[in-house]
Amino acid sequence: MAFHDAFDDDWRAAAACRDMDTSIFFPETDEDAGPAKAVCASCPVAEACLDFAMKNRQEEGVWGGMTQTERRRQRRRLQEAARAARRQQVA
Repeated sequence: MAFHDAFDDDWRAAAACRDMDTSIFFPETDEDAGPAKAVCASCPVAEACLDFAMKNRQEEGVWGGMTQTERRRQRRRLQEAARAARRQQVA
């Protein structure tokens, strides 16, 4: 995952969702996120969107094709990998 500047939102102008009703990206459950994820799958800036959400700890909605649950899991995996790397450096 290539992280972008957390405050640089120039990517939004090219987002596939830019003119859509945002309610699609805030489904009631993760199981209802299919339509939003379909939009993200064809978006040219999905990676920048996901980076933005991860860096800014967006807690709700679908960003860059990931639900809030998926982003939490990804954050946990990244934190665990960073801890493991630090342990390797110390050893």
